[in-house]
Amino acid sequence: MKVDVILGLQWGDEGKGKIVDVLTPRYDAITRFQGGPNAGHTLEIEDFKHVLHSIPSGIFHENKINIIGNGVVLDPVIFKSEIESIGKHGIDLHKNLFISKKAHLILPTHRLLDAASEAAKGETKIGSTLKGIGPTYKDKIGRDGLRVGDLIDHFEEKYHARVRAHKELLDKFFHFDYEQTLAQWEQEWMESIEILKSFHLVDSEHQINGLLREDQSVLAEGAQGTMLDIDFGSYPYVTSSNTICAGACTGLGIAPQKIGRVYGIFKAYCTRVGMGPFPTELFDETGQKLRDAGNEYGSTTGRPRRCGWLDLVALKYAIMINGVTELFMMKADVLDDFETINVCVGYKIDGETIETFPFELTGKVKPVYVELPGWKCDLTKLTHENEFPEEFNQYLSFIEDETGLPVTIASVGPNRAQTIIRKPEDE
Repeated sequence: MKVDVILGLQWGDEGKGKIVDVLTPRYDAITRFQGGPNAGHTLEIEDFKHVLHSIPSGIFHENKINIIGNGVVLDPVIFKSEIESIGKHGIDLHKNLFISKKAHLILPTHRLLDAASEAAKGETKIGSTLKGIGPTYKDKIGRDGLRVGDLIDHFEEKYHARVRAHKELLDKFFHFDYEQTLAQWEQEWMESIEILKSFHLVDSEHQINGLLREDQSVLAEGAQGTMLDIDFGSYPYVTSSNTICAGACTGLGIAPQKIGRVYGIFKAYCTRVGMGPFPTELFDETGQKLRDAGNEYGSTTGRPRRCGWLDLVALKYAIMINGVTELFMMKADVLDDFETINVCVGYKIDGETIETFPFELTGKVKPVYVELPGWKCDLTKLTHENEFPEEFNQYLSFIEDETGLPVTIASVGPNRAQTIIRKPEDE
């Protein structure tokens, strides 16, 4: 067996949580391989809505193994809150949730460093969610981090040594006032690690490879999106981890040849949050119409998302980097009420049109659009691809022709049931 990977191909918020929930019945284990609690994966199942931050999106299916991999950074306070929230639905996670001992811990002082660093940047700030994720990854790469496995061996000594180093930075470099806040956060954090320690803390790389040897099927769930990858995204306005398919190898401890299908998720349009370049962003009534129709507000932060037309230059770049094998289109219904729909097929830079993603996105990049007809009908009531209006089929075909990949899922609403599986033309 191989590990199938599900990834966001844009700037995050593509709807990965819903699709993981839909695909989970096909798999024995669902894993998270990178990112932190800035990843809000929203699931709408029958009569309730839930947002997951660190826990894999397969958790609402009984008898499925869910693994938080070594590439994840974990905040015990947010983890505790998630556990309690899910528990209200009568689900006991202790049976089927496993946490890598090698996953790094977000400390209270990481959150303080995040706030201090962002404040110091002023107008050049990145747009951090202030969850302490960036500073935690910095400690990891600097070989100073604390890992989940440290909770069971000389933890107090390791913790206080790290906090002393963080306080020195806050005092001498950032001149940041933190004493009262730290005391409050630290008490809550210490209480939360007791909950974390009650779960299965495992060497997840052995567990996952053992599942594969036993012919068990595994799905790897990415967080954020390709365009936020630390290496290949719109740097420096990116996250602190590798959000691309290769991150599943390092974030789970699996070899490259163990990767199977790569599912690429994209919205029928584009959004991003925080700062950074966004070539197809719309600043007019059309952009607000997309935002309102798509309820484009962050599931973790509540921040309004920036909205724009679908960018095929960026999408084809993401497909190449990830080795995507099939595409899933999300939130097609958001475009139901548009007479015409624009799709970006190139960038114009200093009078020259290019179709490849450049080293850096600057204000000089102008989108080149193709205009397609809208379908002007309600997709949310449809249950089969045979019911799709011709204009929507035309939109799908245009994307398939441009990318060279089939769009095998079209999501026409937020609920699990509003997910239409499309058959390839040769079936």
